[in-house]
Amino acid sequence: MQRIPAFIVAAVLSSACSLAQSQLDQIWQTVTTSKTDPAVASLSNDKITAGLKEALKLSTRKAVAATGKRDGFLKNEAIKIQLPEKLRTAGKGLRLMGMGPQLDELEIGMNRAAEQATPLAKQIFFNALLKMSIDDARNILTGSDTAATEYFRRQSSGELTTAFKPIVHRAMQNVGVIKQYNQLMQTSVAAPLLQTQGFDLDNYVVGKTLDGLFYMLGQEEKQIRKNPVARTTTLLREVFGTRP
Repeated sequence: MQRIPAFIVAAVLSSACSLAQSQLDQIWQTVTTSKTDPAVASLSNDKITAGLKEALKLSTRKAVAATGKRDGFLKNEAIKIQLPEKLRTAGKGLRLMGMGPQLDELEIGMNRAAEQATPLAKQIFFNALLKMSIDDARNILTGSDTAATEYFRRQSSGELTTAFKPIVHRAMQNVGVIKQYNQLMQTSVAAPLLQTQGFDLDNYVVGKTLDGLFYMLGQEEKQIRKNPVARTTTLLREVFGTRP
């Protein structure tokens, strides 16, 4: 059975915590020389795959934690959920009609709903990792800068959508989004723009929540592939050839 070189694994995995530059340099040297370490070279595909899964667990926890907190979406301009495009088009007219506060509260509420839903993603991502095969691991290791993110998207989008929908709907009800949206829909400016499109606010927010979550995973993965990492468990030290 052909083994995946441990140094390739190390080059694409992420850290659960930050290190001082001197520590990073030390780990990078260990990783890049680990291919000549007989103990590392003897690792099986199964063990390396297990190490990859453990490292991805750490990085998915980080991405979920970053989005599943107050202002995790609202204060992150890269993933902030904007008003639906058609409603943004009508925004100037609605604000002239004195409905600016409703528009602002609607936008805030959609982001709050996303922030409440994303903590559910952690276990769903862990379930996807349980399904990871050796071939999946190899494809992630040798794939694009977002190969792991695309793996999660393929494996978990459906389950995430199902899990997020009731949470998003309930959260939007609790913060008054549904009421504000219905009020906006009664105006002559906004109603024609959205009703004719068969627009579903729940689906819109769930979709944007998924987009934001996968964006953060992708950013984390790109960083993973650029930097050496610290591993804090016995398995990761064994796979990456690092020592306490």
